[in-house]
Amino acid sequence: MFSKRTDWKLTPNAFTAAQQDARAAGREVLDLTASNPTRVGLNYDADTILSSLSPVESLDYDPQPKGLLAARQAVAAYYREQHDTYDVDPEHIVLATSTSEAYSHIFRLLCNSQDQVLVPKPSYPLFEFLADLQDVKLVPYPLIYDHGWQIDFPSLYKAVDHHTRAVVVVHPNNPTGSYVHTDEINSLNSFCREYNLPLVVDEVFLDYAHDGAARATFAANQDVLTFTLSGLSKISALPQMKVAWAVTSGPAEQVTNALARLEVIADTFLSMNAPLQLATPILLEQRKHVQPMLLDRLRVNLEELDRQLTKQGACKRLDVEGGWYAVMRVPVTRSDEELAIEILRKFSVLVHPGHFYDFPRDGYLVASLITPTDIFREGIRRVLELLNA
Repeated sequence: MFSKRTDWKLTPNAFTAAQQDARAAGREVLDLTASNPTRVGLNYDADTILSSLSPVESLDYDPQPKGLLAARQAVAAYYREQHDTYDVDPEHIVLATSTSEAYSHIFRLLCNSQDQVLVPKPSYPLFEFLADLQDVKLVPYPLIYDHGWQIDFPSLYKAVDHHTRAVVVVHPNNPTGSYVHTDEINSLNSFCREYNLPLVVDEVFLDYAHDGAARATFAANQDVLTFTLSGLSKISALPQMKVAWAVTSGPAEQVTNALARLEVIADTFLSMNAPLQLATPILLEQRKHVQPMLLDRLRVNLEELDRQLTKQGACKRLDVEGGWYAVMRVPVTRSDEELAIEILRKFSVLVHPGHFYDFPRDGYLVASLITPTDIFREGIRRVLELLNA
């Protein structure tokens, strides 16, 4: 009765079952996996945000496949102000309700059934579901760790074949927090030119560099056809305000052809709603209020993690440049899943096992740096107590 593309294992795994058991028992759990910024104690400008959703123009239906021009102009202004090395053309922007939808549009644009897309490993597990729903196969290429994360280009070249249709890059990666550096960008462009492949770049955490130095956006990449994805979810810490986008850049003829097709795809769904599009200029401005709070939270929690790590010898933190997560290297005495379950059951602390992000081997735990600081401090203390016992 159902399609093979939805033939997922829907029964909860052991880690999910352990979380359900903890909730059912009414236990107070310190959650170090927080990814929802609206529930970590940030002080939002509620009046401005809510009032932005009630202009009278919301009563008018003006279907624009790429999205309302005013919203696209606001996105272009964000790149001009936040990343002033490049001026994005609003006509090169296609709005979507989420980066997930933008990925779906681009996979539809680029791939026939069973074509392949190269994706980084480790990375966020959402790609697998998006690919399944588009009948696209994912082929991983590894990020390797050697005094910092880097793309394993020899493995990238081994992964490509005649079924490959695109290379996905996450800048900075989730959860490793590693940016793509200038030499890697040059190598990626060279690789894509050689195999006539576009880049699909996820930049949702771009603005969260821990050293405060702005990183270059791939929206300025002109060497190869490039689709740069981002949205309000992380930029303004407003995941409930469903506005995201894809910026298309690269050689002029390829950009023109891609946008013409993307416009038809977007026109088929017309998923964007008027109130949020009209509110986009104001909601993007909210980043100037919320990003300093989040960057301060990231700094404080990372310092706390390092402070506690210096007092023990079993674990260490891997280098992280940006984003909302930290990766800890831990002793391999059992699988990461078994370890995370033991931490939850014995110490009522929730952390992600490395396999959740497709780490190649056991020995990794991932913690969210946007967790409220008091919870983070106590949660890390308990985790290290167990790991150093």
